[in-house]
Amino acid sequence: MPRRRVARIAALHAPSAGRAAAVVVALAALCGALAGCGNTYRPVVAAINPVGPAGQPQKYAVAISSPSATANGLVTLVDFSGDTVLVTATLGVNPYYFILNSSGTTGYTLNSDKTVNSFDVSTSLITSQVLETTLLPGANPVSVFPSTSTTYIPDPGLGQIDQLTGTPPALKQELPVAANPVYVVGVSGAPRVYAISQGTGSGAGQVAAIETGGNTISTTLPVGRGPGYGIMTGSAQRAFILNQTDGTVTVINAVSNALDTPVTTIPVGVQPVWADFAPTRNELVVANQGTGTSTGSVSIVSIPLCSATALPANPLCDAANPVDATGFGTVLATVPVGVNPIMVSVLSDGTRAYVANAGVAGLPCSPTGLPQTGYTTCTVSVVNLTSNTVTATIPIAGHPAYIATSNSTPTGKVYVVCKDSQAMTVIETDTDSLDTTIPLQGYGVSVRMTQP
Repeated sequence: MPRRRVARIAALHAPSAGRAAAVVVALAALCGALAGCGNTYRPVVAAINPVGPAGQPQKYAVAISSPSATANGLVTLVDFSGDTVLVTATLGVNPYYFILNSSGTTGYTLNSDKTVNSFDVSTSLITSQVLETTLLPGANPVSVFPSTSTTYIPDPGLGQIDQLTGTPPALKQELPVAANPVYVVGVSGAPRVYAISQGTGSGAGQVAAIETGGNTISTTLPVGRGPGYGIMTGSAQRAFILNQTDGTVTVINAVSNALDTPVTTIPVGVQPVWADFAPTRNELVVANQGTGTSTGSVSIVSIPLCSATALPANPLCDAANPVDATGFGTVLATVPVGVNPIMVSVLSDGTRAYVANAGVAGLPCSPTGLPQTGYTTCTVSVVNLTSNTVTATIPIAGHPAYIATSNSTPTGKVYVVCKDSQAMTVIETDTDSLDTTIPLQGYGVSVRMTQP
């Protein structure tokens, strides 16, 4: 019999004490192979966190309100995620215009006491940190445009564009333009911006091109009658000027610094007063005020430019200065909305536009949002930009003065302030219904979002 087999049989028939010794030897060998075998084994439990919706981004609604024509105004910072008031600070007397810089970090207001306030958008903001600039005697500013390093203020009282620099903004120079300048059109970092002047009488207006590098006026261009507002594409390649009297939009090629060709003028609705872009759709959405006492509308305009992908087929399509693509300037739809629309704000994903309908001035708002004798309808119209139809009409408890939107996941929000209400209305975009109201301690002037 082989020796190994004899040894195994002997082990199997050995006394129990011997078998125990053999087991101890085997365990010792196993412990040598496993580090830490001499310690007591304790199971480790690893927690698996539940998977839920992504956290909301940190962003804020910044609202401006005014208790009365003689009282100091207020800036209110509201948390996007929780609809809670984080900060309230005091501004100059009765602010009437408000804007944020492109990064949403600094706010500017024009006040009735002929001052300009500037402040950091911060959850630690206090009144003493709100900076103030006093304007020149005779100044009557109507809007503010903060560029990268310069703040421009159109001043029809002095017939000029005030250029301010520094912190707080201080007057650096006065740029002479045509009579009644009202607005500066541009985007931060653009090589030039355009100052809109309405002119005098019933004649045509014009725009002055301000070169932002040297702050000089390089040219002036004619536009339509009664220009009051404008908007520039994020690429700084086209500017659109809304001519209220003519019911048209003038298109400027901001690269060549000339009126656009072949589409120079786009007919829209009666009294166009505001516009916003749906960049994912290459569309311009224009709010047409109408008569102010009847139903207004929004015009949805196609504005595609010749893209870089078209270069092989179209040698005229310069990527740096693209020509208008086929269909540029075509009005895709005119959508009836509420009475006296004053503003439109488009969600950044391009799905919907929200139109603030201020109703007839001097009449109280209908509590139901439906027409009633002695009342006017004050509402927000929701326009689906795929079907170009109104999909919801939301009643507002006041005459809207300003509207701002912001996308997010799982829901975005729409903020509305009213000139006769001391509460800001919040609408959820997943249901297009009222979410809550937020007290402002003053009547609504404006609201803007730090992020889209």
